Amino acid sequence: MTFVQPPVNATPATGAPPRSSGRARLPLVVLGFALLLARPQAGAAHVSLVDWFDQASVEAALVPVSPWPLPARVAELDAASAATAADGPSDPVPTSMIDLELVGAALAPIAHLDTGAMPDRPMQIAAAGDAAAGGCPALLRHSYQRLQGGQTQSLCDYRGQVVLVVNTASYCGYTNQYEGLEALYRKYRDRGLVVVGFPSNDFGGQEPGTNQEIAEFCRSTYGVQFPMFEKSSVTGVANNPLFVELAARTGERPQWNFHKYVIDRRGEKVASFRSAVAPDSRELVGTIERLLAQPAGTSKG
Repeated sequence: MTFVQPPVNATPATGAPPRSSGRARLPLVVLGFALLLARPQAGAAHVSLVDWFDQASVEAALVPVSPWPLPARVAELDAASAATAADGPSDPVPTSMIDLELVGAALAPIAHLDTGAMPDRPMQIAAAGDAAAGGCPALLRHSYQRLQGGQTQSLCDYRGQVVLVVNTASYCGYTNQYEGLEALYRKYRDRGLVVVGFPSNDFGGQEPGTNQEIAEFCRSTYGVQFPMFEKSSVTGVANNPLFVELAARTGERPQWNFHKYVIDRRGEKVASFRSAVAPDSRELVGTIERLLAQPAGTSKG
């Protein structure tokens, strides 16, 4: 299991307990999640403490499914951790009272759960950025609602892949690039390419529709299957921080619809391509093929 940083605009649910004593107690909160998600027979959980996680968001997410007030439970974990080895191992968490599916659903908006972690294997909470532990690069630590279905998804799901990020619009002279983007996705996805679309109405008012209308247009007109996320501003700092970071790393902000950024497998190197660069252009395809040829553990200029 890999925790990812929640969006900066995440707010605690109504009725959430006030933020407790601060970052000093945060590791015990994370340790409590490991206990929550691993039954006794699963074996000891291996934990790498994540000291940057937002405690208030975590507490708010667990309130609806916790069989105890979370701040009081943290105090119990504090006391349990002080027990001597002579007392023997203890299981302070009443696992029989925990619905693991409910806990997973509660944490889904702010935590990425590794579905490969099976009950008969130790579970791991990896520090973000630790590639050896399956961590998530800082550039991908953003979550958005899917255009197709509305579920919240973290871009950390795409770590280890080459990610092509595009801001799109339905009524633009470049709209037919959807066809080429989908062709790229289908050709290279088995080798590790993912195309990620972000509809935006920033340029020329050429994406006026609702998320549902955009999703239907993309599906029925161009057969789009690559992941697309809710409509947002790609030039506003508060609305889409991913594009702010991409622009900062490349020195190029989108000037129109269908600007393209290609992120390498390590989430470190970013190449920028302006709107007029077609999806099947030699320049873009060559960059994608070169990055796909590199293993996830390397990043070459």
